[in-house]
Amino acid sequence: MAVMTDATLALQAEHARMTFGATKALDDVSLSVKTGEMIALIGPSGSGKSTLLRVAAALQQSDKNSGRLQVLGRTMQNKGKIASGVRAHRAHLGFIFQQFNLVGRLNLFSNVMLGSLGRIPTWRGVLGLFPDDVKQAGMDALERVGMTKFAGMRASTLSGGQKQRGAIARALVQGAKVLLADEPIASLDPVAARKVMTLLADLNENDGLTVVVTLHQVEYARKFCQRTVALKEGRIVFDGPSTDLTKAKLIEIYGPEYKAQFYGGDE
Repeated sequence: MAVMTDATLALQAEHARMTFGATKALDDVSLSVKTGEMIALIGPSGSGKSTLLRVAAALQQSDKNSGRLQVLGRTMQNKGKIASGVRAHRAHLGFIFQQFNLVGRLNLFSNVMLGSLGRIPTWRGVLGLFPDDVKQAGMDALERVGMTKFAGMRASTLSGGQKQRGAIARALVQGAKVLLADEPIASLDPVAARKVMTLLADLNENDGLTVVVTLHQVEYARKFCQRTVALKEGRIVFDGPSTDLTKAKLIEIYGPEYKAQFYGGDE
């Protein structure tokens, strides 16, 4: 059985460790996210941001000396072992990928309804025979993300921002209470990126979804997330209000390259 913890925690990582060869992607990382929070994960490329989300969702196995990782009080993995019944544990966990993961040959409506696969018979999903309640949920989700008029379009014909909003709608059909978004705006233009971040913030504020989003754009962390966690070389080096991300702190996180790029090397 899954070990239950504090019900107010949407995500909890205890001494998470993950290595790739000689590289420590996660080096004794402990993090708690309360239900209803929207937090940003920032840090240089390779700092461990994406790895933390993937081990939390049990999409990757952590090291054998890693601690417990839980979502909504249910153990996803512990000591490098994926928990039994982890598929059921993911029922309320939506994972938003940078590359959208939509089926290009299917229309957007069908892609969104695929979010129901965890709770309907597999044969229905394979044949595309979705129950009426799932169809209604699909249309409701598309309306929620402002994509109703694109429902009949093949996913391959949509823009990046449209695909990402479709991926979020799919997570809503899934019934997600927690959204782990791994660089969801990295490949989007500034206008589309702002729309996606505004949508995530709205789902957090008005629908009560917990959102953890990895970002390379510090300005979006400041604008949309009250709390930011920064990783560097697999360790947490900052955890606090996004307003505390001062020039000096960002240079400490990203190194002198950040100073040279954004401040021209000036003190």
